[in-house]
Amino acid sequence: MVKGGDWAPGCQLVDATFAALRGIHSPPRIFTPMVLTDTGAKLSKSLIRDNKVPPPPGTQPWMLNATEWNGGIDDYVDAMVWLVRLMLSNPKHFYRSYTTLEVNRLMSTRSVTPTSPPRARHMNLYRRYFDLVASGRKTIEVRVQYANLRDLAAGQYIRFACGTDECLTRVVRAARYTGFDEMLDAEGPANVNPDSPREEQLAGIRRIHNPERRPWASSPSRSSESESRSSCRANDGSVRPSSARPSSATRQRR
Repeated sequence: MVKGGDWAPGCQLVDATFAALRGIHSPPRIFTPMVLTDTGAKLSKSLIRDNKVPPPPGTQPWMLNATEWNGGIDDYVDAMVWLVRLMLSNPKHFYRSYTTLEVNRLMSTRSVTPTSPPRARHMNLYRRYFDLVASGRKTIEVRVQYANLRDLAAGQYIRFACGTDECLTRVVRAARYTGFDEMLDAEGPANVNPDSPREEQLAGIRRIHNPERRPWASSPSRSSESESRSSCRANDGSVRPSSARPSSATRQRR
């Protein structure tokens, strides 16, 4: 549970009650510094949204609405982690609060550096498919176009996993299709699964996914560095991606 530092005194009373009750444990909590207005009052986003009070000096749109952040989700998460780490870098800051003006000043000093290791989407694979991806023989990955995949784009990373084995790949092309037949015709059955003929693949896909769902496809290229504990191995160089279409994704292993 993450709460502002103003909750700390009240939670002490709640925790004392938990301690008096058998078999009930207080939840772990993280208290963060409060964000204040220039008058010293706690920043109230709801009052500002309802036009009951004006935004205090230094207020940026993203402070009131995270979707207003000028960047992607990964960058926003990195920025918030950086800011909280800075605020809690010294124990004496435990009960310290920051005005919107000071938060804005601190954020202006943040230097953006690439995330290392790169943040990756996690996808599970059955062993037979994982080994094909890790060996470089399977150059197309097929998924249904669920909401969490619609924004997948070249340059992002996917970490495929099977048990304790992992394989980090980089997307170099994303493609979307209106049906599985169209996807297999465009990408080539051998790139999706070199050990299975087209009709067998299509029947298997339809057993797993609703035929009315629209597929998303990806194809991998690789380099020599391995991310798995045992089976994700590759030679130097790249696996040839399939020809560019309006709807497929290519990934490259680090």
